[in-house]
Amino acid sequence: MESYALLLGSTLSAGTVLAIAALGLLINEKAGIVNLGAEGMMLCAAIAGFATVVNTHNTWLGFAAGMAAGALLAAFFGVLVIWLNTNQYATGLALSLFGVGFSAFAGIRFVQAKLPESTSYALPVLGDIPLAGPALFRHHPMVYFAVLLTIGLIWFLYKTRAGLVLRSVGESPESSHALGFPVRRIRFMAVIAGGALCGLAGAYLSTVYTPLWVEGMVAGRGWIALALTTFATWRPVRVLLGAYLFGGVSMLGFHLQSTGVNVPSQFLSMLQYIAPIVVLALISRNPAFIRVNMPASIGKPFYPGS
Repeated sequence: MESYALLLGSTLSAGTVLAIAALGLLINEKAGIVNLGAEGMMLCAAIAGFATVVNTHNTWLGFAAGMAAGALLAAFFGVLVIWLNTNQYATGLALSLFGVGFSAFAGIRFVQAKLPESTSYALPVLGDIPLAGPALFRHHPMVYFAVLLTIGLIWFLYKTRAGLVLRSVGESPESSHALGFPVRRIRFMAVIAGGALCGLAGAYLSTVYTPLWVEGMVAGRGWIALALTTFATWRPVRVLLGAYLFGGVSMLGFHLQSTGVNVPSQFLSMLQYIAPIVVLALISRNPAFIRVNMPASIGKPFYPGS
């Protein structure tokens, strides 16, 4: 039973990276913007956060640096696709490739760097409960922040006027523009918010989840987060549950190895990528279901006055 508690705990930690990044991409797509540059943004944020913690010994400053890096890259992407009307998919891919190369260049001198010893976190009393304590109540605050972020995003999107306006921009930018809403400005703010969350996920990955810097350490998590938005049919709760599902799949192989089951390492490496492909293939069998839940203008440029 103790090994299963540890599996659950590692699932929550692994899923947190995916959940925060995917919720950021969800904000983008609710506004009608598809950003394929999540992988690159997360990598740049990972090295920005790691370098900041190495020099300041403050993890929270590392998170701030990661968010700033993600927001800056997202702002550049937003200017290109929202005001210059470049192709969203091509621009996102270019941003991802740029992030991969730039993070590798910027991180050369940090490959052997070590972070200060991390603080252990445990909720008082709850952390001492047998089985449940290690599984649920001994995590970094960012794990609980992912849950709060999901709840906050649900409230924002479906209970506030600003959330309604954001969704209306994603559904029908022409109608929103006719009503006097600044469609481009709203989309730009959504893109920056999404980039900041992708940056936070990248910084968490390099400073807390795997406290080191290695070139390409995001290892496809940006693409998995992007797939999560479709898997979750653009619903925040489903994004969180899907992140934990894929996080659990990636941890399952290591759990099997620890219990004596001989699993090839190559299979473990591909397991977390197979799961999203299988799930997306299954839900794609009903295209009408995806179309009903997908923002109508997603991926389409907006031309004021057209």
